[in-house]
Amino acid sequence: MKSRKTQKLPDNSHNLLKYLSLGTQLLVALGLAVWAGIWIDKRLGFSMPLSVWILPLLVIAVTIFKLVKETAGKSNGKKTN
Repeated sequence: MKSRKTQKLPDNSHNLLKYLSLGTQLLVALGLAVWAGIWIDKRLGFSMPLSVWILPLLVIAVTIFKLVKETAGKSNGKKTN
């Protein structure tokens, strides 16, 4: 029986997985924010979908802030303090 060799991932796969994770978090957070906004609007009886607009915009703003914070301090792949 032949043994399988484990394939070594390229060095840039760590970055790919990190940003893939960030994208997945963004989609899940946006979905939850829209659902929560619909629920809040129905619960409070707003005539216009105020929470449906505000909550996803907050999620996008926080995600952009997080992305800029993670990528701004890096030089040659190393984080600077």
